[in-house]
Amino acid sequence: MKNWSLATRIVSSVLSAVTLSLLALSLAVAGFTRYEITERLDNSLQEVSERLQATIATQPHGPRDTVAWVPGVGPRTLAYQVVDQSGHVVLRSQNAPVQPFVPDIHTGFVDTPRFRVYIAAPTATAYRVLVGEPTLHRRGATWRATAIAIVPILVFLPVIWLLVRVIVRRALRPLDRLHDEMQSRGSGNLHPIPPLDLPVELISIQSAVNTLLARLETALSTERAFAASAAHELRNPLGALLAQVQMLGRMVPEGSDAGRRVDVIAGRTRQLGRTVEKLLQFSRASSGVAFRRDRFDLLAVVHVLVDDLGHNPDDGQSLVLTTNGIGHVFVHGDMDATGILMRNLLENALLHGTPGIPVQVVIRPDGSIDIANDCTALAPDTLSRLTSPFVQGSTAAHGSGLGLAIASNIASQMDADLQLRSPLAGSTRGLGVSLYFPNPEIVAAPDDT
Repeated sequence: MKNWSLATRIVSSVLSAVTLSLLALSLAVAGFTRYEITERLDNSLQEVSERLQATIATQPHGPRDTVAWVPGVGPRTLAYQVVDQSGHVVLRSQNAPVQPFVPDIHTGFVDTPRFRVYIAAPTATAYRVLVGEPTLHRRGATWRATAIAIVPILVFLPVIWLLVRVIVRRALRPLDRLHDEMQSRGSGNLHPIPPLDLPVELISIQSAVNTLLARLETALSTERAFAASAAHELRNPLGALLAQVQMLGRMVPEGSDAGRRVDVIAGRTRQLGRTVEKLLQFSRASSGVAFRRDRFDLLAVVHVLVDDLGHNPDDGQSLVLTTNGIGHVFVHGDMDATGILMRNLLENALLHGTPGIPVQVVIRPDGSIDIANDCTALAPDTLSRLTSPFVQGSTAAHGSGLGLAIASNIASQMDADLQLRSPLAGSTRGLGVSLYFPNPEIVAAPDDT
């Protein structure tokens, strides 16, 4: 699902409604203005025509088609004609046509291509007056009046947009503060959200979140306490059982059937102890133990684990660490959870690697960690399921099938990228695990010279 912003949606919706309303208002104002301007111009045209009609009492002096020259006449000036009973123009203004404006002379308004004409009602005189207003002047006056009415509305739209945006952002500040407080919560910070002066619509959300955080903290504390208690209660009996089995093995003759059975019991007891340990680790990983974000040195954790697991005299396996001149790799996460993650990766490589061939641990220049061991190459479908619980590859080693599942779970909680590959590059065998932490801080090792 695509992410969206509440502030953006509110601003867009409000601005869309306001813009459409203003556009509708502008159209209404434009229509009303056009109607009013047309009505005023028609009234003025009618008034001029009637006044001229009233001034004509007798036949105008001079020959027919006399032109009355008036200074300052332009294309927007009113034009008039005086027509006799036979329809001939006896007097006209200089901007009026030679022929009558309209052939059919009757009282009222008439539109021609160039003029809006009004013909006054006849009086006692035998002459009719036709007054025409140029359509150019009428059209220009209408557009100017309409522009004066609607341009301020359109110009004010950016101001409305700015005001709406500021008001919405300001109104959503409490929600932003609540969002920041909720985003900062995790297994490393389950403190309740402090009072934030929220509106009544958000107080119930804050109360519900605080209740959920309290329940989550109680559940995690209970689960961690149970894991610790279970580890203590299970390790001690298993350790005592293993000790008793080993003492029993010393009491029976070597090479006898009883001795072999004692060895089997001791091996199964050790395997049970490892399985219990992995189950407890898997429980801790599933409970969200790795959400804390503390800064620590990842390379120091790797050094400790390599020194601890580097040589096992029972199977001859060893670890070879290559740092590539890197002295420190600082990352953000939980150091204890990272220790569990790295121990499981290293133990898995040692357990399933070929005896006599060391496991290679390489610190890459980008701060990532690469662990590679020799083994039979895994099929792609098996490799894709290897991080699921209780899934093992084609190996004779007796593992719990939880090591990579624990590592993958912790890595996802720490926003780290865990990648598996098989076979290794340039070979037909092997399994490689690469671990990438986000934004590592790499410090080079000091030069010994």
